[in-house]
Amino acid sequence: MKNLYYIAIEGVIGVGKTSFARILSERLSAKFVLEKFEENPFLEDFYHDPERYAFQTQLYFLLSRYRQQIDLKQIDLFHNLLVSDYMFAKDKLFAHLNLNDKELVLYNLIARLLEKEVPQPDLVIFLQASTDRLMENIKKRGRVYEKEISREYIESLGQIYNEYFFRYKETPLIIINTNEIDFVHNEEDLEELLRVIRQPVSGTRYYNPVRKAK
Repeated sequence: MKNLYYIAIEGVIGVGKTSFARILSERLSAKFVLEKFEENPFLEDFYHDPERYAFQTQLYFLLSRYRQQIDLKQIDLFHNLLVSDYMFAKDKLFAHLNLNDKELVLYNLIARLLEKEVPQPDLVIFLQASTDRLMENIKKRGRVYEKEISREYIESLGQIYNEYFFRYKETPLIIINTNEIDFVHNEEDLEELLRVIRQPVSGTRYYNPVRKAK
């Protein structure tokens, strides 16, 4: 983990970003930075009526994420490492999926002004999963406002994430296929992930574990 100060975990809704970021921060004695998405007052309305509430929802996320990212620039005397369950660039992925052309023009004008001041992660970890696995996870956690999320929306989001990280070159990147592992309840799976993450990363590394037959 040498020369790492800021690690960002990314992935589609339901993949386990927050769970993994929390576990990773505990194991590495790092400061855990949690995206407070539930504070967005438009989120539940968006899932009921995406077309009407997309712009308000996205703009609130953009500004709140910007404020939190700027706070990361402050030196933390008690931690040498930050682990976040999101990266600022994710906001654009959702914007391109949810906003119409006119809304997107205005959004991009604001986003370009803000992103110049946002710190870049030293390492990004992208958690992948199939749409079936994501829908299963969303159903299991039972958040009321997520009941309206459609399979089509999650599938479209997955495609956008995959395309984005296929071209991603800004920082070192680890892409992890989580379909066959359970890093929350299986200690062996977790230890293997930690081993992969502790290795030096240059460019993009893929980790595609296969469940061992019993």
